[in-house]
Amino acid sequence: MAEDDYITCMKKAIVTGITGQDGSYLTEFLIEKGYEVHGIIRRASLFNTDRIDHLYHDRYTTGAPLVLHYGDLVDSSSIRRVLEAVEPAEFYNLGAQSHVKVSFEQPMYTSSTVAMGALGVLDAIHGHQKSTGNQIRFYQAGSSEMFGAAQPPQHEGTPFYPRSPYGVSKVAAHWFTVNYREAYNLFACNGILFNHESPRRGETFVTRKVTRAVARISLGLQEKLFLGNLDAKRDWGFAGDYVEAMWLMLQQDVPHDYVVATGEAHSVREFVEAAFDRLDMDWSAHVDVDPRYFRPTEVDFLEGDATKAREDLGWQPKVRFDDLVTMMVEHDLELARQEKTLRDAGHVVTPRGAASG
Repeated sequence: MAEDDYITCMKKAIVTGITGQDGSYLTEFLIEKGYEVHGIIRRASLFNTDRIDHLYHDRYTTGAPLVLHYGDLVDSSSIRRVLEAVEPAEFYNLGAQSHVKVSFEQPMYTSSTVAMGALGVLDAIHGHQKSTGNQIRFYQAGSSEMFGAAQPPQHEGTPFYPRSPYGVSKVAAHWFTVNYREAYNLFACNGILFNHESPRRGETFVTRKVTRAVARISLGLQEKLFLGNLDAKRDWGFAGDYVEAMWLMLQQDVPHDYVVATGEAHSVREFVEAAFDRLDMDWSAHVDVDPRYFRPTEVDFLEGDATKAREDLGWQPKVRFDDLVTMMVEHDLELARQEKTLRDAGHVVTPRGAASG
């Protein structure tokens, strides 16, 4: 079979947020499943493709099944252009301004990308299906932050009670998805994912701040880590496990919404203690609480009940809490060793977010 024919016959998927943690793991997963993946990225003066550089090759010379397109969730016309060019079987909307604390500082931008961005994608898919007759299966990335102050454990029937502009925007995106599913018979699913982490997590998120700091402190590159609410409890899983659940949702006969979680909650304090324990250090000697990192409205306790996903999709997490912490600490210890080597050789290295929390 000729290369062009091979690429043409592959199942196609569009992924927004492809350069993020989840986007990179999902892209790996889909490529392993034989998909041609089309990622939508924003035009910027700096490249932000670190997480997918190992996957991206020039398709015209290698035939690699990953193609990147410029677009933006706040520009629905760009989404429509990519839909028309690709004609995908599946669309995964992972793109968002996803940092909860930043959402308090940039609420309008957060709502534009998260809520209105999802609406724009849904409307583009609806219009495309109406004009072509081709069904596109749609996945909307929800968040446990939608539950906010709701009592744990939280499941698909738990009323939403968001406590941040990010959570509110995700609730709107969730109901837009339900509405388009019911109004226009779209195959549209919401995945309500609880916290999922990995070595690819952004360094401004608390788990990655902790593991980066632990590694740097152990090598004398840093003295202190400043954090906010140590008593907040979260249900932490591995992002690489969770992308499988996204895909499974779109393989069902009927679209539904699913909570994806481990069913196990740990406090930030427990995560910190576990991370420092990995390198035989006393966390209390290195961690200080800084009130600046508290949210205006806190989310105290998130713990998911993923019974429906387990029963309907056959999904369950493979990586447990202790293994996740170990994975992240070991990864960041290697980064810290590289940094120390460069510093010892006289190079100036400025790690991102190393001294904050």
